[in-house]
Amino acid sequence: MARRRRPPRSGALAELPPLKILSQIALLQTLYYLTATTLLIFTSLVAGTPFSLDLVFGWDSVRGDTTQGWLSGFLWVLTGGLFMAAAIVVLIGRSKLVLDFALSLHGIHLVVVWFYSGELPRHTAWWLSMGVASAVGVALGTWGCRYRELRPISFGGIGGGTAVPTRGVLGSGEGSGGGDARLDVDEEQGFSRGRGRGRGRDGAGDYEMVKMNGEAER
Repeated sequence: MARRRRPPRSGALAELPPLKILSQIALLQTLYYLTATTLLIFTSLVAGTPFSLDLVFGWDSVRGDTTQGWLSGFLWVLTGGLFMAAAIVVLIGRSKLVLDFALSLHGIHLVVVWFYSGELPRHTAWWLSMGVASAVGVALGTWGCRYRELRPISFGGIGGGTAVPTRGVLGSGEGSGGGDARLDVDEEQGFSRGRGRGRGRDGAGDYEMVKMNGEAER
């Protein structure tokens, strides 16, 4: 007697293989550090201060008692919140996976900072910046993914095009039943449906739909 095969497991593991998940996390982490490094280098050049890797992988620069510390915290919120939310929407595109990827991103950054500096961050401003960045990233990423998921799907006419641009034109007797309703649709991408007059797809001329015998007798 043959054994019954189990149905495929639903969820993220079935939809995204582990190797693909790891590659996406690595790509997001790389974009995270590239974006942060670019912003920190730019602000260092503008402020005339030297740039070092401590600004990226350290925690001492993010503090609440200096202007540079507030600026560094804002840049981390901008990087982890706005830019990474956009990256998650583009690369992941699934609203139910946003929380996992966003928290994994900041969790890995915490581990990197811990190993680089040799101790856990002790500045409240650093933890506050990472918390705000995580919240903003999750909120914007979820909103962006849901916006993409809930967009209406447009079915084209013959040929399976995407959106079919239409323009409705009502003839004489609009709404009163005294005339023929006419619906013109783009001749190259769609087709016309309904009763009334229309134009052929080959542009040869107008045609008129006539009633069938059974409908005429009624």
